[in-house]
Amino acid sequence: MSDSRESGQAAPIYITMVAGLLFLALALFAVGQAGAKHSGAQSAADAAALAAAQESRDDFVSVNILGNLGNLLNPAFLDDIFNGNPLGTNVGCQAAARFADRNEAVLVTDDEDGCRPVDDRWGFKVRVRTQEPMGATILPGIADKKAEASATAVVEPRCTFEPAEDEENPPTEGDESPPDEDNPDDAEPVSPGSLKCDGGTMWEIDPEDLDDLDLLPDSADLFSVRLAQD
Repeated sequence: MSDSRESGQAAPIYITMVAGLLFLALALFAVGQAGAKHSGAQSAADAAALAAAQESRDDFVSVNILGNLGNLLNPAFLDDIFNGNPLGTNVGCQAAARFADRNEAVLVTDDEDGCRPVDDRWGFKVRVRTQEPMGATILPGIADKKAEASATAVVEPRCTFEPAEDEENPPTEGDESPPDEDNPDDAEPVSPGSLKCDGGTMWEIDPEDLDDLDLLPDSADLFSVRLAQD
């Protein structure tokens, strides 16, 4: 008789314990689900920021270097871009939106700009929100919420500019006449110096090479793109 009473008293305890364990398992699952959503949002933000910075880098090289090869003969331009603090261009947010969408997210545009240039350096900060909400969960108040995340990517020179040493005009011989200093168009262009890039690569800027685009470094050779702290 006592065994029956003890079994009857133990049954509710077992049921309570099992129910508690099930609730704990569901709670852990919900937390994991929310973490996965946030991780997806962070991946989308990282991809969007990197895409914006890469787009800006490629646009800058296309317009200001390949589109204006004279800049490669301008020591002041080269010193400012590779030895100074280049700010690049603001082109890039369209690429950020495309890459956010590829990762099932959108740029946040309700209370702040979801994509904007960084103020003090060449780069972009983006904020994204997942397209889908958290979904059904036992955690109260988050089923309809969407995960958000932000990321910043910057563009940095991979090269430093080393100006050429000044050389005096060599003496002329015979009937050769020195360049007309009053008419600089008559003077042949000279190398402004060289670019020393990552890995020890040295590119001597030769005016005669500028006509062949295949001999010029591409944007990824000149500038790197990386994620940075917000």
